Amino acid sequence: MRQQPTMEKLVKDYPYVFEIDGNLDRLIKSIELLSYVNPLNIEKEKHSFFASKYTQNPEFRYPKLKFDPYKLHRLFFSQRLERIKDEKLRVAYQEIIYYYSNMVQCIQTIGQKNRFHYNSLRVYGSPTEKDVENAKYILHFTDEDIAPDMEKIYTPADAKEYFEDFASRYYFPLNIKYSTSIAADAMVSNATKTLLIKKNTKFSKNQLLTLANHEIGVHMVTTFNAQKQPLKIFSNGFPKNMETQEGLAVFSEYMSGALTLRRLKELAHRVLASDSLIKGYTFADTFDLIHSHYKLDRDAAFSITLRAHRGGGFTKDRLYLSGLRKIYKRYQQQKSMDILLSGKVSLDWEELIEHTLKVGLTFPNSYENFAFQTNKNENRTLDFILNNLK
Repeated sequence: MRQQPTMEKLVKDYPYVFEIDGNLDRLIKSIELLSYVNPLNIEKEKHSFFASKYTQNPEFRYPKLKFDPYKLHRLFFSQRLERIKDEKLRVAYQEIIYYYSNMVQCIQTIGQKNRFHYNSLRVYGSPTEKDVENAKYILHFTDEDIAPDMEKIYTPADAKEYFEDFASRYYFPLNIKYSTSIAADAMVSNATKTLLIKKNTKFSKNQLLTLANHEIGVHMVTTFNAQKQPLKIFSNGFPKNMETQEGLAVFSEYMSGALTLRRLKELAHRVLASDSLIKGYTFADTFDLIHSHYKLDRDAAFSITLRAHRGGGFTKDRLYLSGLRKIYKRYQQQKSMDILLSGKVSLDWEELIEHTLKVGLTFPNSYENFAFQTNKNENRTLDFILNNLK
């Protein structure tokens, strides 16, 4: 077995790669988009929206910026990339700088409706015709009977205990905090390596299993694998990593036996909510589409609409379903997921990651996803759907 090069040797062999990677790390740390795009007054605006009989569009407030956008742009483009001799790495860091510059513009325009939406499109794209067809295909399947493990009877404190027990086999430090300003019931903050739990909600047994395999099994695993990598970009995230990371996370739900048709329909609704942005729908319009046309209960419809309209039009949620389709196809081809779990990486960057592995700039994973070892899915309808997505 080839011996892993030391950090000292890597820095000596690739001095400018590490210099620029380190510079970008310091710049990127302050711009985690999800920490800025989640509204501060969700519950208040939800109450007002319901009281208005779903006609008064919410007016969300957002956290203030903790960085100077213009200064960040200037520092991004002051990096002397021409000093990197490895052409593949030089081109990679050029694309990385463009990506994060777009991300800064995205954060800079949160709450500015069309301006934010257009910047969101540059970072996350919009649903394709194929995505919309796949979403509608999923929604034509008849709902399953509600199983006992879908009843929401567990408190945030119960969830915290469940997640701590689930994470105990990983041997990485699990920091958990409660939050009242997140759109999801639980989410990982990559920057602080923290699992955030929504304070004012209840969880079902299935939901706990789903969130554990999604948030801890993938998002936490890739966070801590990235921390062990020589290059900080594995932690900060390669361009367009969201589709791959969320695809892996939902696939982890599938492999653990947690994924349900109801959950798959939720991802389909998210695609259609994202698609409604392109059509110029208001918050109330999108809510009406999801609640009245597709018959989703009002709380779930509000959550999906919120996720799509936060910031002024956020298209990130379209990526879960397309990401799952791509990861499931990879699973069918019996391809390893190891590279994709090495950090916040993307299928689009697999060739570069293989190059960095070859030259020693990427280390083997420290943590794995246990759900990927055995397929525990017993729902044949899910298999049929996943096998027939375009």
